[in-house]
Amino acid sequence: MNLRDAQAAGGERFLEDLLAQTHTATPMDLPVLVNRCAEALGLGEIVIYLTDLQQRRLVALTEGLPTLDIDASAAGWCYRTVSLRMEDTDTGVLCLWLPVVDGAERLGVLGVRTRAMDAVRLRRCRMLTDIVAMAITSKRAYSDSFARRARVERMQLPAEMLRAFLPPRTIGNAHVVSTAVLEPAYEIGGDAFDHSLSQSTLHAVILDAMGHDLASGLTTSVALAACRNARRAGLGLLDLVETIDQALAQWLPDKYCTGVMTEVDLATGLFRWTNCGHPPPVLIREGRVMHRALERTAQPPMGLPARFSEDPRAVHEVNLKPGDRVLLYTDGVTEARTAGGGEYGMDRFTDSIILATAAGELAAESLRRLIHAILDSGDSDLRDDATMLLIEWWPPTGEPTPRRG
Repeated sequence: MNLRDAQAAGGERFLEDLLAQTHTATPMDLPVLVNRCAEALGLGEIVIYLTDLQQRRLVALTEGLPTLDIDASAAGWCYRTVSLRMEDTDTGVLCLWLPVVDGAERLGVLGVRTRAMDAVRLRRCRMLTDIVAMAITSKRAYSDSFARRARVERMQLPAEMLRAFLPPRTIGNAHVVSTAVLEPAYEIGGDAFDHSLSQSTLHAVILDAMGHDLASGLTTSVALAACRNARRAGLGLLDLVETIDQALAQWLPDKYCTGVMTEVDLATGLFRWTNCGHPPPVLIREGRVMHRALERTAQPPMGLPARFSEDPRAVHEVNLKPGDRVLLYTDGVTEARTAGGGEYGMDRFTDSIILATAAGELAAESLRRLIHAILDSGDSDLRDDATMLLIEWWPPTGEPTPRRG
């Protein structure tokens, strides 16, 4: 074995040791383990940063380090674009930023400070980043450590209950991405989303229960559980809605929930949906909002009102074009109040969509910018939950395909 092969074998052994150690380590042991491996590999100092709940800051897992602004830092650029970034420092040390991604979900970034970087070191940095992503994903389901680092204030009880049921913020593959945001992040009461990906189909749902309290969260949680129960039994959209109707009628007979249930055929782009008393989806094509393209006759919400309606539920269909985006949202977005007492309104919302999606950014980044544009508007004030879910589709033979995140 020559020297190069021996060094490669040694590097693989260190990475294997790190993988083995992360299985039993606590989440906050991760920075120490990663740096121990990095030192042995000659990579320099490494810091792991995770995004906060609202995707405004990157927070270091190592105590005592400052947070980084996602919109105004090199690390933030790496997060926003899901791309490697390298910068020189005044001390002659290179700082390398790598995105930490779980499938399509952006978790944070990995910062590497080193005096030299070559192809071998870069490959090892990428391998370390993948290990960190897997460790974070596996451990955050049963540890509070990551959740504490991601929060800047205490979460209200209804929001705590509802967030426990939510899936990852972003899912996807080479042909489709579904990504969602919820605000106010620490005080949501009755909004929720769900999405799931099979080999052939993306399923995506947005829900909004009556009210803004713990009972609202309970209503949405029951609707979410019924939705998943029907979907996992292989039922279609109409049966899914019927399952939610029955669950709410049986367990919460005085409550109801609006929502939009959708399916996207990954091969053909056929978009199917049923709307139960909810604002209609918005179709975005080539950076433009296609006004009223997905508006259909209103149907009653799920739960109590559905029991008094004689009209059957309907499923609608439309063929998406490559690169199309479909935005689902709750009425808390357009009903946000301005300083003058009026509503934020559909026109301003549409303008915000166009600005946020016209730059050719990742779907998840477009949605992050969109919700922040609404929240940071000088004269808007959320009086209700504001939830959005954005779907982007590309055909199997289409180019380009969605990037991760």
